[in-house]
Amino acid sequence: MPQLCHKRISGPLALAALVLLFGTGSVPAAQKPQRVVSLNLCTDQMLLALADREQIASLSPLAVDRSLSFLADEAEGLPMNEGKGEAILFGGADLVLTGSFGHYNRTSLLEGQGLEVLALDPWPSLEQGREQIRTVARRLGHPERGEALIADIDAALGRTKDIVPDGRSILHYQRRGWVPASASLMGEILQHMGFTLHQDRLGLSGGGVARLEEIVTRPPDYMLMEDDAGRAVDNGSALLVHPALTESVPPERRLSMAGRLEICGGPSTPAAIDALAEEVRKKVR
Repeated sequence: MPQLCHKRISGPLALAALVLLFGTGSVPAAQKPQRVVSLNLCTDQMLLALADREQIASLSPLAVDRSLSFLADEAEGLPMNEGKGEAILFGGADLVLTGSFGHYNRTSLLEGQGLEVLALDPWPSLEQGREQIRTVARRLGHPERGEALIADIDAALGRTKDIVPDGRSILHYQRRGWVPASASLMGEILQHMGFTLHQDRLGLSGGGVARLEEIVTRPPDYMLMEDDAGRAVDNGSALLVHPALTESVPPERRLSMAGRLEICGGPSTPAAIDALAEEVRKKVR
């Protein structure tokens, strides 16, 4: 009788072995999925907003992190998958939602075994975000929920069009001095409200690190920062409380917003727009 080997096998080899043993349980693409798995914080939130609860097989562990997840309360009580391919196969998933970055080897292997994987890009614009919502909602069998979410986003935009006085500039300033590209979701929302983007004046239209010296020399009228930016908890956040920066752009000219509202485009977008507008109305003159 052959001797059993107890050596642990992990990663792609383990996943391939499970496919051979158990199959994928995949279903035709046109059929409404019954067991949907999410491997990514942003796809967690799309799934929570657009699917029936009974359709959700598992979410990523970040789904219940209240510092990151906009829908953490809704995720409570649902299974977590820890991003492991073995769990996906054992769970009999018929659709996997994931981001377009990361998990490449795992999702490629899953697709290679016939499991349907829908990879979602970060939103570069509101229009592409609307199309993504429609794609996911249709695939989940709930197109009306997608249209309702789009209507919420458009209503928030309608409430906040051109609320900023002419000529006011803003710099979206993040940890380690990073500023996003002008052609980004938040850049579009800020311009919709009437701001001019200060990263353009700094030669950083494509995004990048804004040196403290440049900001102090040519400060923006306002800054947008996360709501915990007033605390130096590590080297990445220490720059945000530098005395020279505080003198150039004091607290009354800083707009703050919870980071969980802007990490992902999707269900959090209407709340992000409204939260930013509230800051504008309180501080921008």
